[in-house]
Amino acid sequence: MVGSVLGTLLIVSVCSLYFHGTVTADYLITGLIASLIVASVAVGLQAQTNRRALALVRGREVRFRQMFERHNAPMLLIEPASGRIVDANNAAGRFYGYPAEQMKSMNIGDINTLPQEQVEAELVRASREERNYFIFPHRLGNGEIRNVEVHSSPMEVDGQSLLFSIIHDITERQHAEAALRQSVALSESLIQAMPVPVFHKDAQGRYTGCNAAFTGFIGKSCDEIVGKTVFEVSPQSFSQTYRDKDLELLDDPAGVQVYESQVKHSDGTVRDVVFHKARMLDDKGRPTGIIGVILDITDRKLAEQRIHQLAFYDPLTELPNRRLLLDRLHQEFAIGARTGLYGALLFLDLDNFKTLNDTKGHDIGDMLLVEVAKRLVANVRDGDTVARLGGDEFVVILESLDPVAAEAAAQAEHVAEKIRDALSESCVLNQRQYHTTPSIGIALFRGHEDTLDNMLKYADTAMYQAKTAGRNTIRFYDPAMQAAIEARADLEDELRKAIVQQQFCLHYQVQVDSLGRPLGAEVLLRWEHPERGLVSPMQFIPPAEDTGLILPIGLWVLQTACAQLAAWQHDALTRDLTLAVNVSAKQFRQPDFVSQVQRILVESGAKPSHLKLELTESTVLENVEDTIAKMRELKLLGASFSMDDFGTGYSSLQYLKRLPLDQIKIDRSFVRDITSDPNDAAIVQTIIAMTDALGLNVIAEGVETEAQRAFLDRHGCHVFQGYLFGKPIPLKEFEALMHQA
Repeated sequence: MVGSVLGTLLIVSVCSLYFHGTVTADYLITGLIASLIVASVAVGLQAQTNRRALALVRGREVRFRQMFERHNAPMLLIEPASGRIVDANNAAGRFYGYPAEQMKSMNIGDINTLPQEQVEAELVRASREERNYFIFPHRLGNGEIRNVEVHSSPMEVDGQSLLFSIIHDITERQHAEAALRQSVALSESLIQAMPVPVFHKDAQGRYTGCNAAFTGFIGKSCDEIVGKTVFEVSPQSFSQTYRDKDLELLDDPAGVQVYESQVKHSDGTVRDVVFHKARMLDDKGRPTGIIGVILDITDRKLAEQRIHQLAFYDPLTELPNRRLLLDRLHQEFAIGARTGLYGALLFLDLDNFKTLNDTKGHDIGDMLLVEVAKRLVANVRDGDTVARLGGDEFVVILESLDPVAAEAAAQAEHVAEKIRDALSESCVLNQRQYHTTPSIGIALFRGHEDTLDNMLKYADTAMYQAKTAGRNTIRFYDPAMQAAIEARADLEDELRKAIVQQQFCLHYQVQVDSLGRPLGAEVLLRWEHPERGLVSPMQFIPPAEDTGLILPIGLWVLQTACAQLAAWQHDALTRDLTLAVNVSAKQFRQPDFVSQVQRILVESGAKPSHLKLELTESTVLENVEDTIAKMRELKLLGASFSMDDFGTGYSSLQYLKRLPLDQIKIDRSFVRDITSDPNDAAIVQTIIAMTDALGLNVIAEGVETEAQRAFLDRHGCHVFQGYLFGKPIPLKEFEALMHQA
């Protein structure tokens, strides 16, 4: 009875320690076996008077022996005084590389690489303590050294005091831990070396680390930051927003977050920043925290504000520019709708200005434009507007004329005559006398009877009629041209309806490698008109550009393409595909284009690395510095760039090498005749060689024959797009094609 109670108590004690996390699984095994032995010994004492107890002891000894022999972990019974191995299980023999019987004749010092006196000291200590834990280097039979974890307990076996030891090989674990420590140290070194503020937090929002740039930005030391929340480190009105964004990111399967916000700088100023954050996961994919990078965009924002302030006025003449002109014209529409009064739009162009500019120089030309601006302002009423559209083109808005069209026309003509007379007078520029004359077109408007852009076109058309009539004359808009203009206006109206009624769709043209494997596709815009059927992009893209409708259309294309990329990420056959999206010049020049792309990527969940933005030569070279800045910001998000229609414009290699491009697309006009026209063949080979020298990828479009493909592949272009591989097709057909590939 005493033995059973002792054994039970020991077993319960060891199990309790295990379940409370105090001991390891190996330690649990040691404790359980020790408990069995203690129980067996105690029962053995009673066996002298109780045969049933003796049988129970023998049964437990048999079970211990079975456990000892069959267990997969190496186990040893050691005599503490001498270090002799009394017994070893088969697992120990396999691990150390000796037969188990041979090990019974060995000493623990034969396998332990520590000095003999240290081994003896450890054996003495182990024999005196109830439980022991060691880490030793042990030598195997083949000479290999392995680091092992030893769990030992003293016990009585057949009246002999022995050490029962379980061995666990931890060599690989230690190597992995060392590699992990090295990796963590390397990551930390990289973070510290980054010139931008970097931080990381745990899931509770407490900082777990940051780099020197972050401490400098915040104005606090790392010790003052780590372990604290943003509310404690730098309390400010944005703190709750930061925490809300962190919580959103931790729950977001996409795992990436990009957004603009503001941060209080160490100097007390509030800086505009872009946060780039990513979710950190443990080895089981559970979120453990976030890592973030802060990009200071304050200077860029200030520049944008300054540009915005200057954007409404022409820098040369200080007259309103086109943007402010349209705003004023819109106001005049509203006034006319309310009062019933006509207004007039005068479109002026200086006769032979180009000749003067070319022969006398741009300085004289600019001086003349400034003088013209002064004379225009002097010959209209205070409430009227004089604007410069660009070059030598000026526009005048005459407000609140007569409610009768004929009278309003007469009033407008009178002002136009005054302007013509004033501009026809000679002027002295740089001590020399110059003469110029204007051609003036007039269009009447009242209320919202027509669009702003149409009114400008009407007046522009009338101005060209004045030039045709011999220059230095005045013409009203010719009603005979109304039909053609109205047809265009109808198309523009239908474009607006198409946006609202979602008549646009995307077709996908596959892009493949030299083995014919799909790499992605270019998305191509199509208009499915309910009455006209499929409208050619050649018909609707130009008016969309002129009216600015290309902006909402282009935004829709980007949103749709990114949504499709996100949907494809769940399919093994499509998750690696990229989509190339054409971006118009007007769309790319929008001040908020970068933030638009950021928002679309975040909202859609698409991988930025799968989005390729195609820009034409004219777009990227129009304002190179602005282009480079925007492209770099977008590349930070992970998006890539391809230059479309390369070679068809006036390429500048000086700027091309500075552009952060990823790919050059060879235009179909060169591909068409590469097998028959030596000039086209030479141009294509030159483009390929140039892209290779610049470290860029190259793709050819318009590949329609196997001969063209073979020529391109042979000369270094290994990515293709064209009818040889597939026409632009709707989404369902394209996905079906991908599943057949």
